[in-house]
Amino acid sequence: MSYPVKVIMGLIGTALLLTFVGGLSLSISSGFAGFEGGLPFMIIVIFVGLMAVYDFFDECVRRKK
Repeated sequence: MSYPVKVIMGLIGTALLLTFVGGLSLSISSGFAGFEGGLPFMIIVIFVGLMAVYDFFDECVRRKK
């Protein structure tokens, strides 16, 4: 797969993942669970999001020798 296609597809996939889990976290925190009930899930989502962004950078952006 060419480099520009890899970067674009990786960016789209990462953005979709972050949008989905971010929206899920927002709906849990603002709904029945409240902020305190949704806080552990929000922390997990933040770490998962950071790992997804790092994986995108590692696999798609950084050029390997």
